[in-house]
Amino acid sequence: MENRDDQSGNDPQPWTVLDRRYVLNRQPYMTLREDTVLLPGGARIDDYFVFEYPDWVNVIAVTEDQKFVLIRQYRHGIGLTHFELAGGVADPGEPHLEGARRELLEETGYGGGDWQLWVSLSPNPATHTNTCHIFLATGVYKMAGQALDATEEIAVRLLPAEEMPGMLRNGGVSQALHAAALWRYFAEFGLPGSVR
Repeated sequence: MENRDDQSGNDPQPWTVLDRRYVLNRQPYMTLREDTVLLPGGARIDDYFVFEYPDWVNVIAVTEDQKFVLIRQYRHGIGLTHFELAGGVADPGEPHLEGARRELLEETGYGGGDWQLWVSLSPNPATHTNTCHIFLATGVYKMAGQALDATEEIAVRLLPAEEMPGMLRNGGVSQALHAAALWRYFAEFGLPGSVR
């Protein structure tokens, strides 16, 4: 049996693309390509599918009184409505921070505050080309009403910090990237009411 616990620093090498065909092109939202690839060990995969998506931006938004600005939106893929972070597709050429500010304001009417890049995650590095950039915005406040697209139906909810861990534990956030970023928040800042 081959030993896969190699500590010598010899990482697996990139695959060689022998052919690339586009199966579906619905820019900017989804492009599906089919690659023929040769692996370093000599194996060949004739139909490796890759989704080319633009980057995404999302925001953990927290008011001065420690309420999290979340949205609730129906997601047709799973047929359910859950809590999510405000955000969306990064516009071409738009800096990610500006896109995140724009998305938060459009979807919730909240803005201002102090902003920092919180985490950048790959939705699925095996099959997706994009990255989700999640920002932390603290001290946000209501600036305007929602400015939604015709296809968006979004409800804004403010959750006190002490309700967030229970909501997360009970599956209130189904989007894995959003849940990961929120759990990191509580890992770094502590759970409300806990002794640090």
